[in-house]
Parts: sequence; C-alpha cells; structure tokens
Amino acid sequence: MLAPTRSLATLPFALVTVATALSTIPVSLAMARWGRKPLFASGAAFGALGGGLATWAIVQGNFPLFCAANMLLGLYQACAQYYRFAATESAADHFKSQAISIVIGGGVVAAVAGPTLAAWARDALAPHTFAGSYLVVLGLAMTSVAVLSGLKFTQIASASSSDLSVSFLSTARNPRFVVAVSNSALGYAVMIFVMTATPLAVVSCGFSVGEAASVIQWHLLSMFVPSFFTGKLIARWGVIKILLTGAVLFAIGSVAALAGTALLHFRLALALNGLAWNFMFVGGTTLLAQRFSSAPAAIRARAQAANEFITFAAVAIGSLLAGALFDNKGWEAVNWVILPFVAVAFGSTLWLWAVERKTSTKTALLGPKS
Repeated sequence: MLAPTRSLATLPFALVTVATALSTIPVSLAMARWGRKPLFASGAAFGALGGGLATWAIVQGNFPLFCAANMLLGLYQACAQYYRFAATESAADHFKSQAISIVIGGGVVAAVAGPTLAAWARDALAPHTFAGSYLVVLGLAMTSVAVLSGLKFTQIASASSSDLSVSFLSTARNPRFVVAVSNSALGYAVMIFVMTATPLAVVSCGFSVGEAASVIQWHLLSMFVPSFFTGKLIARWGVIKILLTGAVLFAIGSVAALAGTALLHFRLALALNGLAWNFMFVGGTTLLAQRFSSAPAAIRARAQAANEFITFAAVAIGSLLAGALFDNKGWEAVNWVILPFVAVAFGSTLWLWAVERKTSTKTALLGPKS
C-alpha cells in the first residue's frame, strides 16, 4: 500500500476534487482574459504532468508526490469542466442545450473505456501495480493537447472597465442563477454522496467486489447515455420541467434503495440516481448558459466560476462525508439524508417557475412598450 496508513488511503483521490474546486475560479477568470484555448491546452498539459508524476511516485513509493500529482489532475479536471460552456458559446441559441448534452455524453466513452484501459495497463510496469494506469493518463492528456491545438473556439471579448465594475451580488441575486447553481451543486453532491457509499454498501450486504463494480458501471452509463437526448427533451419540454423531473428521480431512487438490499435494488437505485444527476446537471448548465448568453465576458466568467466552485465544493464535502455516515449509520441513513437536499432543489425550481410565470403574466397584461 502506497499510503503510510489505511486512514490516508483515500486522501489522494479526495485531493483531486479539492484541487478542482479551488481551481475553478482562477481558471474561469483566466479564460475571460486569455481565451478558452490556451487554458484548455494548459490544463491538459498539467494533466499529462500529473499522470507522469503519479507513475513515478508509485514506482518510487513516494506518497506525498502521489498526492501532489493528483492535485495536478484536479487542475486538469477544473479546466475540462469548462468544455461544456465553450460548446454553448459556439452553438446557436436553439442548440445550446443539445451542445451541452453532447459534451457530457462523451462521458459514455469514459465510463466504458476508462475502467478497461485502467485494468489493461494496471500491471504494465509490474511489480508496481497501477503505475501503468497513470501512464495511460499521461498519454490521454497529451492526446487532448494535440486535439485542442487544432480546434477553433469562439473569441471571448475582453472585459471592459464597466463590466468589471458590476457587482457580483447583482448577478448572484438573479433567480435563474440561483436555481442553476442549486440544481448543479445539489444534484452533483447528492449523486457523489450516494455513489461513494454504494460499493461499501453492496459489499457489506454479502456481494462481491465485481458485483459492486457492475452496479457502479450501470450507474455511470445512466449518468452519461441520456445526454444524447436530454438536450432534445429540454428543447421540447423546457428546462424547468427537466430539472423538476431530475429531483423526482432522485427521490424515487432513494425509495428503491430503502425498499431492500438485493442486487436489483442497488442497480435500480443507482440507475435512477445517475439519470437524475444528468437531468439536473445538464438542466442547470443550460439554465446558466441561457441567463448569461448575452452578458459581457467578465460577468459570464464570474457566473461560471461561481457555479463551478460551489458545485465542486459541494462534491468534495459529499464525497468526504459519505463513507463516515455509512460507517456510523448505515445505507438507509445515506438515502434518508439526501432527501432534504433534493427537496431544496425541487423547491427552488418551483420558485423560479412561479417567478417567471408571474413576470410573463405581468408583461402580457401591460402589453409591449411603445
């Protein structure tokens, strides 16, 4: 074991999420100043460096270096989170939600190819288990650098002094911003909270590690496969209905988990959990993109930075608390605890629906301005 104690075994992977959360704000502000492409390429380069350092750390048995390498991978992940925003900036208004869905749908490849590549390369540098897996990370990140260098991105206009003088509080008070962030952050945090505890719960119920892995794989497919049609659903039914459906699916998933501990219960609960995340994350991103599509670059960058920071701070908290709650209170507690947070997301979306309905009714009564 690379970690000096079992209690530190999950620290490197927690640091990936922590580094992602801490990097989201400076990355977004840097993109507003220098553009998407340089930051995307730099992020991929840091990912390659992280993969290389992680490989070397495993070979040398250097745990602190391995932790540092994972923080570089977190920076890479922070940059990659803005791919979906870049897609919306290059898409027509009617295609924005579908552009977001297509980008997130790329996770299908990751869900299938990621574990396969990791397992295939795990013993490539035997006897240093998993060193080869991180060597694959290096190769994939370098491939990203090459692909990104050939892409063209919509030029982000430079921020003016008047843009920079706009208070962020005026942006944060906007109902669409509040609901977009609450759905993205709560949806992601609830998903990761349940997913982190799931393998522990499956194994504790007498199932094998392989069966636990199959539950997670179905969960991952449920997260990303729907992305190929979520954008079309949003275009047809509206983003608010999709967000509300996502919250309801989370609740139904909890009911399925509380109904029993057979393998079918775990698979159904995690499949619903993944689909719920997809609806809330794609919906939240779409709502944010719609609200700031015509905003100045500086304001848009601040909004995206705040959304990503709040989301991944919530994810970090969720991933760190899930194991502790499961150890102390069990699987049922995990599924009861998430319901108030789902209710908050559902309630905030209903509030936005009421606000926009009231606004549209008032506009209709007053008529167009002369």
